[in-house]
Amino acid sequence: MSSDAKLKQVADIMARVADDTSVPRNIRRAAGEAREALLKGTGDSVVKAASARITLEEISNDPNMPVHTRTMIWNALSILETIRE
Repeated sequence: MSSDAKLKQVADIMARVADDTSVPRNIRRAAGEAREALLKGTGDSVVKAASARITLEEISNDPNMPVHTRTMIWNALSILETIRE
C-alpha cells in the first residue's frame, strides 16, 4: 500500500472520530486537526504522518476517551508508524 493510500485511510478514520458525537469535543477537535495535517496541500507524506502522529499521541491516553475511539486511534497510529522514507 502506498504512503498516500495510508494517509487517506487514516484521514477516513479521523473523519469518523471527528463526526462521532459520543466522543468528547477535545478529542473530536484533535482528530480533525490530525485529518487536516494529513490532507493539507502538497508535502512529504513522512512529514504529514509525523505531524498527525504527534496530535494523536497527545490524545491517545485521555481518560475520557470511549474504548471504541481509543482502538480507532491506536489503529491509526499503527498505520502512520509504517510510513517511512
